[in-house]
Parts: sequence; structure tokens; C-alpha cells
Amino acid sequence: MSTDPRYRSLPAISSLLDAIAEPAILMNRDYEICAANEAYRRTFATDQAILNRHCYEVSHGYRVPCDQAGETCPLRQCLDSGQRQRILHIHNTAKGREHVDVELSPIRDDDGEIQFFVEIMHPVNHGERQFEKQMIGFSPAYTHMLELLSRAAPSDISVLLLGESGSGKELAAQYLHSHSHRAANPFVTVECSGLTESLFESELFGHEKGAFTGATHRKPGLVEAARGGTLFLDEVGDIPLPMQVKLLRLIETGSYRPVGSITQKQADFRLICATHRDLPQMVQDGSFRRDLYYRISPFPVALPSLNERQADIVPLATHMLEQLSRKRPMQLSDAACDWLIQRRFPGNIRELRNLIERSILLCDGNVIEPAHLGPDGFADPDLMPDVLPAGDIVALNDLEATYLSRIVSRYQGDNSTLAAQLGVSERTLYRKLKALRDGQ
Repeated sequence: MSTDPRYRSLPAISSLLDAIAEPAILMNRDYEICAANEAYRRTFATDQAILNRHCYEVSHGYRVPCDQAGETCPLRQCLDSGQRQRILHIHNTAKGREHVDVELSPIRDDDGEIQFFVEIMHPVNHGERQFEKQMIGFSPAYTHMLELLSRAAPSDISVLLLGESGSGKELAAQYLHSHSHRAANPFVTVECSGLTESLFESELFGHEKGAFTGATHRKPGLVEAARGGTLFLDEVGDIPLPMQVKLLRLIETGSYRPVGSITQKQADFRLICATHRDLPQMVQDGSFRRDLYYRISPFPVALPSLNERQADIVPLATHMLEQLSRKRPMQLSDAACDWLIQRRFPGNIRELRNLIERSILLCDGNVIEPAHLGPDGFADPDLMPDVLPAGDIVALNDLEATYLSRIVSRYQGDNSTLAAQLGVSERTLYRKLKALRDGQ
């Protein structure tokens, strides 16, 4: 071991790592792994030694630190701020690519200088629950959304999910519930769209026997059904204005009164709301209460549309194909993958699922082709995204993926000639095309 004074306490610090259940490592300022616990070794099982290698090499397969590879580096942020850092990263584990909640803490010497870092990795579990099997993605937009959800989930803060129809708002709400301390209790959904004022009140608060014509027995409301768990108000922007004040009172006081009752009841739930509407504009128009808006939106999370998650389209489609065609194993051809990547999806994930279901019915073999996905076997030019939308800032990786997918769809020559025209080797082009199809 080095005689450098900085390393005198290294054995004691290293021994503490084994007391940590999650994967954990000790690093120096040069990104080198000085110690690792058993959980880390299992997670990043490899034929190579772990000690003295760079963290970014083991977890990402990079040759340079994360911040030089287009990602946020917690070690660099920790050095710059001097404070503990937490960020969601995508790591290459023994199980494949996984989202990992990384927590990095600095260790200082006697002079107060940062010399080491303890990095603890909290895996963001996927695939253990039915709904999570549909939450798939590694694009920057998806990862940012997942990081926000992971931060909010353990608390009881009210979350407002914002996104287009079909973008997966209910799946996000279920993720929040399942990763909270209320996970063992009910998750109750209230479909606010289309409910009249009287029906909404009865559904939410319940009613007593004889409260109105047809009320032949007492009916518990959804607030009561959600006791101890999560109440999810889907399309909260559609709640009738007269009912908004009653919902506000429920949130502020934590109590409610069933229709036809004179007795107040106490509520106990975590509130999650979702909408595709522009609530701030509705507040300006007077169709949504300002005070209610601020009550339901202390932690807003924007869900990206599928068009903002281009790198996730093929992995999502492949997963849907596996789920919907279990008895007849099928796969997407390269041409079908290219067709999907070029297409615009105004209906988001729901529209993609419809296309996959349709293709299964139209395909008599085991390989889905463009003709099975669309009526004419090609993407409508009006639905194809511009390579660089006017006024938008596009991630360079996404821009390259979009450009490459469009070039390949129109190019009639061989890969060798195309690679020469693009100024890259044929091997590099092959690697980029494979990454495009795999969503990486």
C-alpha cells in the first residue's frame, strides 16, 4: 500500500463498505476504484479485476469520464460543489443495462481537502411488477423523467404528471406508489374526465343510504378506498369548477363528508394528479382554481412524448411484440425498425402498441416487415420528423440517430459505399446502425 498520508485511513474506510447492502465503492480523485464491496462485485460481474480500474470503465464501458462522454459526472460535480451528489445513471450490469440511482459523498483529509469518494448505487428496480414491464427506456428524456419520479417516490409530496395522451401517466403514477412507503396499501384511480358534478362527488366521497333517488344502500367513496395508499386523479383538468373547491377543502383539511352525511371523515392518502391540459392557461381563463393548482403541483413531472424518446421506440416495440405474441415468437426486421424510427407518434406509446398489435395479425410468418405496420409499408412524409426542428435544441446523439435512420431508409447502395460517403469506417457504420436498432 502507498505510504502517501492520504491513504493512511484507507483500510478502515474500505472495511466499512461491506456494511452497506447496496453496491458501493471507494474512489480517489482520479476516478480509480480503491475498494469495492461484495454487492458491487456481483452487480458488475466481470472477468477483469475491479480494483485500480476507473469507475466509468467498469460501470459504463467508457474510455473517458462521464462528463467527457456527454453525461453528468457525480464525481466532477462533487469536486466542484464540495457537497454530496445524487444522480440517475445507466450502468452496464451483469443483468444488462439498468438505471441506477448514484449517491456520491466526499471524504476529506485533516486539512479539509477532498481526497476520496464513497459511491453507493441504488438500483431502480424494473420488471418486478406488471406495470413496470411497460416502463422501458434509456433515452435522456426518459432517464430525466425517471430520476424525478425516483426522487419524489419515497416522500408523501403531491405530484402533478404532465404529458400528452398516451404518454404513460398512469404507469408513472403506479411507479410512484410502488416505490413509496404506501406500496402495500391501495392504489386507487379516479377517472375525472366525463364525470358530472353530482357523480364526481358521489364517486370521490361516497354517499349514505337515501342520500338521493336510487341510493338504496351506503356506498364508500374512492377516498375511503384509498386509505393508507395513493389516490390518483387522472385528467384532473376535467374536474367541474364547482367541485374543485370541495377537492381543495379535502386536500387542505384532510377531511371530507359523504353525500347525505353530517359526519366528517378523516382521509389518509398520497395525492397524484395527471393531465394533458395546460393548467396555468386554464387558471388564467378562470376554468381552474389558482389555489387548487398550487395545492396539486408542488412537484410537477413532465412526461416526454414518444417523439422525444426516439432511441426508445425500437426497444419498446420489441418488448411489446414479446408480450403480445408469446405463443408465436416474432421479431422486427431491420426495415421495420427503420420504419418505426422515422414515424411520428401523435398517439404516443398507445399508438405504438396499436401498430404492433395490428402487425401481429397481418404477419403470417415470424418477422414483422414495414408492410405489416403501415397500410403502404412506408412512413407518411407528413409524419416524419425534421432532422432539426426549427427553434429546437436536440441532443447530438438523437440528432445523429435521426439523420442516420433517414439516410439509411433512402440509400440504395451497400454499406461500404455509404460509410465512405459519411466519412467513417464500415465497422463504425455497422456499430452505429446496430445501436440505432437496439435503442442504445
